[in-house]
Amino acid sequence: MVQEYAVTTLSSSNVELKTSYPAVIKGKQDIEIRPQISGFITQLCVDEGSIVHKGQILFKIDAVQYEEAVNVARAAVNVAKANVATAQLTAENKRELAKSNIIGSYDLQSAENALLSAKASLAQAHAQLISAQKNLSYTRITSPSNGVVGSIPFRVGSLVSPTGVTPLTTVSDISEMYAYFSLTERQLLGLTANGNSSKEILKKMPGIELKMIDGNIYGETGKVETMSGVIDQTTGSVSLRAKFPNKHQTLRSGGSGSVLIPYKMDNCIVIPQKATYEVQDKKFAYIVDSKSTVKSTPIEIFLLDDGQNYVVTSGLKAGDKIVAEGVGTLRDGMQIKEITPEQAAAKKASAEKTAAAQAPKK
Repeated sequence: MVQEYAVTTLSSSNVELKTSYPAVIKGKQDIEIRPQISGFITQLCVDEGSIVHKGQILFKIDAVQYEEAVNVARAAVNVAKANVATAQLTAENKRELAKSNIIGSYDLQSAENALLSAKASLAQAHAQLISAQKNLSYTRITSPSNGVVGSIPFRVGSLVSPTGVTPLTTVSDISEMYAYFSLTERQLLGLTANGNSSKEILKKMPGIELKMIDGNIYGETGKVETMSGVIDQTTGSVSLRAKFPNKHQTLRSGGSGSVLIPYKMDNCIVIPQKATYEVQDKKFAYIVDSKSTVKSTPIEIFLLDDGQNYVVTSGLKAGDKIVAEGVGTLRDGMQIKEITPEQAAAKKASAEKTAAAQAPKK
């Protein structure tokens, strides 16, 4: 008995496809917050997920020893100032004595050198005071930019230091978000087939969409801004970065999703994916001749697909008839009874309805 198969006649059409690429979402800048001095945390001024502004205090470190260091350095400055004043008086007195030839040049030069040494000591004391004041200021750790606070692994009483491996937290500037994704070398060559440079490719790239992890499409359109100039030898891919506005702070740094890049193709042959089968990484379809006999033919498809259809670049042409589904049960030279896809769908629905009616009721 000749079996029925849905057969469709191909025609060319203009299509717009969206290709999906996995992406990692990061803030415009993710800044690790690290202490510049050692000490115990005495206060957490923000919580995880807080929105902060540039200069806002995030943490406070025990300041007692650094306040004392400032006091010691300030006292050293005062001592150095007094020494300079004394050396200044001595030098002036020696100059007057030298004018009257009461002392020799050696005594005068010794006084002048003592004054220079006192001034150098004063400068050194000032530098130590500035350093101590700077260290004291580091006890109040502030945000270097506007952003959102990440996780905080340390709590009040924790001892932290500049040599610690783990940062105190991360402040992410999420006013704009970057989506990082990759193209394979083959996909990149497809884009550069016309001799376009990276700059020209980026300029011609349309606005792209971002599909979030929950399947929803993000409300703002993004733009691909950069493309790495070197192909990663490990993965064989090139990295790209797209920028998305984030006015309502819907996106958060560290998230994931997919970027959707639209492509328009004119006069294309589009066939259902279920009309093809694959052997050793090559795709095939069954052409139906005038005698309703099927013949397997290899086809080449464009790199893009929408999950349901393929764009065929060679192997098929407008006017060809192909088997639209059920190709796994076919073989070359097999004769079939042609029906339309609509007839096949109607028969399938009818069979399912009958099976449901005959099924025993619980």
